[in-house]
Amino acid sequence: MRAARLALAVAAGAVTTCAAAVPIPPQKINPDSGSDELAVLPLEQLLELQVVTSPSRFAQAIADAPSAVVVLTAQDIRDHGWRTLGDALASLPGLYVTNDRNYSYLGARGFLRPGDYDSRFLLLIDGMRTNDAVYDQAMVGTDGLLDMDLVQRIEYVPGPGSAVYGANALFGVINVITRTGSSKTGTQVAVAGAGFGEKRVRVTHGWHGQNGADAVLSASAYTRRGQDLYFPEYDTPDQNHGVARGLDYDRSHSLYAKGTYGGWTVSAAYVARTKGIPTGSFGAVFDTPNYTRDTQSFVRAGYAGELAPDLGAMVHAFWGRADYFGIGSYPDDAGLPRASGDGDHAAWYGAGAQLTWSGLPSQKIVAGLDVQRNRRRDQFNYDFPYSVQLDDHRADARAGLFIEDEVQLAPGWILNAGLRYDWDDTTGANTNPRVALIWHANASDTAKLIYGTAYRAPNAYELYYAFPGEGGQLANPALHAEHISTRELILEHRYGDPGFARLALFRYSTRDLIAQQTLDDGMLQFLNTDHATANGAELSIERQVGNGLRLRASHSWQRVRDSGGAALVNSPQRLFKLNAAMPLLGYRARLAGEIQCMSARRTENAMTGGYCVTNATLGSIRLAQHTDLSFSVYNLFDARYADPAGPAFRQEALMRQSRTLALKLVGGF
Repeated sequence: MRAARLALAVAAGAVTTCAAAVPIPPQKINPDSGSDELAVLPLEQLLELQVVTSPSRFAQAIADAPSAVVVLTAQDIRDHGWRTLGDALASLPGLYVTNDRNYSYLGARGFLRPGDYDSRFLLLIDGMRTNDAVYDQAMVGTDGLLDMDLVQRIEYVPGPGSAVYGANALFGVINVITRTGSSKTGTQVAVAGAGFGEKRVRVTHGWHGQNGADAVLSASAYTRRGQDLYFPEYDTPDQNHGVARGLDYDRSHSLYAKGTYGGWTVSAAYVARTKGIPTGSFGAVFDTPNYTRDTQSFVRAGYAGELAPDLGAMVHAFWGRADYFGIGSYPDDAGLPRASGDGDHAAWYGAGAQLTWSGLPSQKIVAGLDVQRNRRRDQFNYDFPYSVQLDDHRADARAGLFIEDEVQLAPGWILNAGLRYDWDDTTGANTNPRVALIWHANASDTAKLIYGTAYRAPNAYELYYAFPGEGGQLANPALHAEHISTRELILEHRYGDPGFARLALFRYSTRDLIAQQTLDDGMLQFLNTDHATANGAELSIERQVGNGLRLRASHSWQRVRDSGGAALVNSPQRLFKLNAAMPLLGYRARLAGEIQCMSARRTENAMTGGYCVTNATLGSIRLAQHTDLSFSVYNLFDARYADPAGPAFRQEALMRQSRTLALKLVGGF
């Protein structure tokens, strides 16, 4: 442990000079508080924060959690001008985000398969599952349910989470904690404008009563004209010389409401987004109108309280719906454009309950049950004039039982073990354990040794979607669930001033990984590949210098190979992140910047080059009481970089966004 402590201290010194470690007492802060106290916590208090997205499903200090938990606060979001959840997550160790000019996709530790729809991450909002019932998709782009101004903090738990959260928690669990009325008292209006015709507006009203009742209501709207894009793969006279004009547009509107009283919470959200598609994907006729429209909504009601001094209880019920519709022109049998509609209807409801017992000395036990009924998993496809190509109707159910036990074995030693049994109509039974041994060597040093497994059932799109013709797709109802087993060693070191360093060494083994493949006849189909392994290391550092400058840096190295020893598509070997924020003008403004670098990645037949992209924000400029201005530049140096495109595209890679300037004004009354 002494050698590990020395290694972490030396690494932390690469950011700034290391000082002696100073023990910090735990801070008794309500993790569900909606006030700005969590947004402006100094680093030493943030590290003692009781995270609610613990891998043990009860609140734990970050140092006690059996994972490398990371927290981003509302202050981080404001400092860096992050406009989507994907923007924020891309700053975290081991994570990377790609975009195909329609959706944003999240990868972790070298895994991001072509055709994946973010179904290997579990996305929670205030602890409620939001992955839909057809694609199992975690929405992290402009299609997301929440305006980022409504986010109090983001808790990310890397690694398998099926031992407590069930399906989809293959590579990590993301929990977005929303603000409450006490942090948005009164009415607040935000307006923003950016390059390529981007406009945003948000109106939020918050209220907090003397009896503890709390409510927040918010409405947001967004529109973006986009830019004309050139694709050399379509550079012919009959395809406008490869230029897609006016097809990169994006627009959305959303609503959010939450009310709390006593132990009760009721919340609801709705988002509708329409996105133009300029890429000619899935064999669409290039430079013709092509768009997708996504809507999603949920309602949740829950109660949390104590049944007895050592017995806590939590129950909740939820309802959700997601609808997708896309329309475009595709060649018919004679090669002539023919309009086609494509979409799905997803609807689900469910409930959960758990008990937490701390009546035994040095022990805490949590047990619970989750059930969900997917009432609709319907998919359709038709041509104009109306000719049905696909009309598939499905419904299924899932349920899970879990138990977790945290035991204080001896001073400084914690054993955390969990087991979950899941059953669903598609894959049957799945059992997933997780065990972690945690050693607090002293006030500054912690070691965590973790083993866990997780699974993901194939979604309805992978199982049942089919349409004929060139660029078409075959169904595969014989797909098996994906499985992953992980081993991880985490070394954490805290030092004064304050600062924090973490080294994570991991090995992932997957089997039956599902990927979209191109068959010999040119058709697409989702297949279970045999297996893939990942070995890697992540070094992350956080440092607060004086009373102002905050630094976060990480470097990730990962080697992901299939059974034949080949690197996976879209799997970078190295990631580097640097975030910095500091006050200016006597704390009347803040300056923040971030650098994100990624090494080269394989495409289907070639390689994309490595890149570094830089963003900068001058924000929180106080113009008057309750009125702030911010100015951001995304891709400051106008780097040219691209993401692997996958088999649904003629392009090997798709260019990312060029330099964009943005201005935002927030006022309250």
